[in-house]
Amino acid sequence: MTPYLIAEVGINHNGDLGIAKQLTQDAAVAGFDAVKFQKRTINLVYEEEYLNGPRESPWGSTQRDQKEGLEFGQPEYEEINAFCRELGIAWTASAWDVEAQAFLQQFDLAFNKVASPMLGHRPLLEMIAAEQRKAFISTGMATLDEIDAVVELFRSAGCPFELMHCNSTYPMREEDANLLCIPMLRERYGCDVGYSGHESSLLKICTTAVALGATSLERHITLDRAMYGSDQAASIETYALRDFVTTIRKVPELLGTGDKAISPDELEVRAKLRVTVDG
Repeated sequence: MTPYLIAEVGINHNGDLGIAKQLTQDAAVAGFDAVKFQKRTINLVYEEEYLNGPRESPWGSTQRDQKEGLEFGQPEYEEINAFCRELGIAWTASAWDVEAQAFLQQFDLAFNKVASPMLGHRPLLEMIAAEQRKAFISTGMATLDEIDAVVELFRSAGCPFELMHCNSTYPMREEDANLLCIPMLRERYGCDVGYSGHESSLLKICTTAVALGATSLERHITLDRAMYGSDQAASIETYALRDFVTTIRKVPELLGTGDKAISPDELEVRAKLRVTVDG
């Protein structure tokens, strides 16, 4: 079974619909199953004092300018929805507040995504679980007790879900991957477990995650790691996406079945080289 591949556009579009569509098209052509965005209601997610604070960005000199500059609204998401349907790729967005989740419900998305920071947002979790739509749940920054509570909530609501092992640093150091959490979480909760990565390296962590049984992979994508934005450095540049998908799709085949058997080609070699000495 090959993993479900999610290309995290996130806010790497920098508020530009053209960039968002280019990233989406590149992900679709490369063979990803879905693209994901992020949706926030700025006045609900951030305090007014914080929004009034200073921050230089392409959109102005305050935190509010920067946050609003990165946020898509109704017209942009209508275009994204139509574009993804045209390309035949699924899409979703991770909501950071209840109002944002209500906004996303109009699009009848293929699945929901719970971002790691939202594991403590009970009203949002309950709203997502009530939709009965499959949810991918990232587990970065979370204790097992906190994951226990989220799993119980989704199971009580009868909502299908898949956990995603995650380390919420950007970019993540390779030595912090702790990929053995994938089989640990699978055994503890009896569910599928994927991997959401923020490393700067391309393949070695993701291929190892798949070898350990990850049933989904989520990676940030970008046109250029040097672009403005906090997530760009932890992203895969689009020129490398096709090789990424090809390699990841190959891993299950390389793992094989685990049954020890002599292949037909190996039988030919055996006929020539096998030494048998009775004695």
